[in-house]
Amino acid sequence: MNDLQRPTGLETGQRPASIPALVMEAAERYAGTPALEAPGRRIDYAELPAAALAVTRALMAHGIDKGDRVAIWAPNGIDWVLAALGIHLAGAVLVPLNTRMKGAEAEDILARSGARLLFSVGDFLGVDYPAMLDGRWPASLETLVVIGEETAEARSLAAFLAEGEAVTEAAARARAAAVGPEDLSDLLFTSGTTGRPKGVMSGHGQNLRAFAEYVRVIGLGRGDRYLIVNPFFHAFGYKAGWLSCLLAGATILPQTTFDADAVLARIARDRITVLPGPPTLYLSLLAHPRLAEADLSSLRVAVTGAATIPPILIERMREELGFAVVTTAYGLTECGGLATICDPYDAAETIATTSGTPIAGTELAILDEAGRTLPAGQTGEICLRGFHVMQGYFENPAATAEAIDAAGWLHTGDVGRCDAAGNLQITDRLKDMYIVGGFNCYPAEIEAILATHPAIAQSAVIGVPDSRQGEVGCAYVVPRAGHALDEAALIAWAREQMANYKVPRHVRLTEALPVNAANKVDKARLRQAFQAS
Repeated sequence: MNDLQRPTGLETGQRPASIPALVMEAAERYAGTPALEAPGRRIDYAELPAAALAVTRALMAHGIDKGDRVAIWAPNGIDWVLAALGIHLAGAVLVPLNTRMKGAEAEDILARSGARLLFSVGDFLGVDYPAMLDGRWPASLETLVVIGEETAEARSLAAFLAEGEAVTEAAARARAAAVGPEDLSDLLFTSGTTGRPKGVMSGHGQNLRAFAEYVRVIGLGRGDRYLIVNPFFHAFGYKAGWLSCLLAGATILPQTTFDADAVLARIARDRITVLPGPPTLYLSLLAHPRLAEADLSSLRVAVTGAATIPPILIERMREELGFAVVTTAYGLTECGGLATICDPYDAAETIATTSGTPIAGTELAILDEAGRTLPAGQTGEICLRGFHVMQGYFENPAATAEAIDAAGWLHTGDVGRCDAAGNLQITDRLKDMYIVGGFNCYPAEIEAILATHPAIAQSAVIGVPDSRQGEVGCAYVVPRAGHALDEAALIAWAREQMANYKVPRHVRLTEALPVNAANKVDKARLRQAFQAS
């Protein structure tokens, strides 16, 4: 087990102004250290600019301009990172797509983002991703590039990169050098606190400043080997994952899916030092029947969040998994994914029951319904203000105005309080969002999909406790008159319509939904009914 404090790569120089500048500076600073590593493949930091610029050159050959949106719909892998960096160096905007999405969900985001080009995967876990877009090709989308073998519908990544040879590396470097801190780096789609997914606009400088602080707090440094299980389409896997590695000179080791056997094997074989994830990841490792036989001696840093954590889990992560650094953090896509973080030196009780204090440059306030600041110990809406608050929702000024008030406060939709030491305690979710295995689920979005079922008159979805996932969805459904509904069949139907984590694990058929005085569905009563059932 390594020492708690480690020097970070940021101590030797000033923070770069953009992700392209970061790539160039990291190549010089960390030459001789692997930047990306996977079985049978390794890319040194010194080799990273050329590998990323090959993607940039191909994008430029295709006519991708600064500010154009380019999407990635693929599992974690070296080519995901290279494609993303190529997009950044081209001055284009990265649009990650959740690999669990169905065709209609992907089409919606591709269309509303105006993505001109899509990097995807041919087959993943038995799913043909290009086939899901059959008949669903958005008007803006010009090209599909498959990471893997070329198909009749799409060119391969290798063929796409070959086309980039028509553009000089000097021209690509000039394009990269023109990217500034205020330019958009990514468009991550999230439902926020309710409704249809919205594109969150974040800039290069915002991301680098926030995650330089993350790197500093957890002590990430050159020589660390970071196994990234968290998906790259999420801020946890992207910004707290591989982007933070580039800031620190750590080695990125992508993991496509979480499998306890595979992760334990990789920890031992690849000498993993950093392993963030949701609490379910650590619980799965701790419950593994061969945990005692596993070589976990390299592990040093764990970062978790997304759910209430029992203090005993923090202790077990330290004692049984061997982590010297165990901490928790809080953030949301609208603030770049990071707002508060616990000091790793804090007591297990503090790390388990709070999300720490705001990162440098961030203001945190607990506001009441009238917008007044509440003192420590009182509960209200968690609001944030600072450099990393999003530039807004893409092409949605009305939603932006709802989320960010005139004083610049981002209203998170989460409810909480601060203790006397300023640590944030999250107590509830203002808009009923719940978390399934680390993924945010928004009832309004799921209810909108259920509404398309011909036999459903009305539905209400709530999050309910689950021993493995933390929470799962329960759908209370009112059948249409004259229609019969089968609970198992409805769940099977839902699996065909939405990402797996959104699928309700429980269905309750009912004649009517309870409503409050404002004639709105009373979800508190539904939660009570579930607990009593």
